[in-house]
Amino acid sequence: MHTIGIAADKGSVSHVVSLERNKLLARAQQRSGASETSEDSDTQSLLNVVLIDKRTLVRECLTRSLVTVANCKVLAYATLDAWLDEPERPAASVVVFCSAKGNDPELQRSLQMLAQFAPDTPMVALSDAEDPDQIVETLEKGVRGYIPTSVPLQVAVEAMRLVKAGGVYVPASSLMAARRNPSEPSTPDLTLNGLFTARQAAVVEALRRGKANKIIAYDLNMRESTVKVHVRNIMRKLKARNRTEVAFLANDLLQERMRAN
Repeated sequence: MHTIGIAADKGSVSHVVSLERNKLLARAQQRSGASETSEDSDTQSLLNVVLIDKRTLVRECLTRSLVTVANCKVLAYATLDAWLDEPERPAASVVVFCSAKGNDPELQRSLQMLAQFAPDTPMVALSDAEDPDQIVETLEKGVRGYIPTSVPLQVAVEAMRLVKAGGVYVPASSLMAARRNPSEPSTPDLTLNGLFTARQAAVVEALRRGKANKIIAYDLNMRESTVKVHVRNIMRKLKARNRTEVAFLANDLLQERMRAN
């Protein structure tokens, strides 16, 4: 009887050990499955960015920021041709074109080229310019995201993710500015003359009145950095060396326009 009792105890212990082992195996499988799911999710959410910027310092700084801070995979090139000419072209979640100004001829050419050779690849423009007219013009080229350099890095990354998912991103501040200033009645001649966009014409009018950049930014509801970009473009178009020459030449244009009418 005593021997039978011992055998029963051993069987119970063996049964308990078997149950515990099965529980441990089940937990391990659950953890493994959760780990695989997490890895699959990370793979799906990984942002593969092809960055195009001819400015070496800006390109390297932005690449390092996206890799270290936003955990993106980034391949950077000076030109779009360099990426397209790769023997085994790396896949891209988005192609980001960086430019100091939205109406850069090189940027426009690259957008048209990518739309032709890789039409299914989402395009994003990253620019200093926040002019609503330029944003609309860029979107008409097939760009699905327009990111101004005034936004934080994390916002820029989330905008890229939105574009990757099939959405469209434009800065709300620029749309609000366009709604508040749908037209510039005080500068119709410069605008209709085709020399400037509506926003540039508004800046020209402010320069004619001797306003400082901060005042112009406040009046036109734009950032001071955007005003500076407009001023540079205006000076280039008028071949002016300073703000005083801009005002002088703009007055001449207006007078010629009035005489022609």
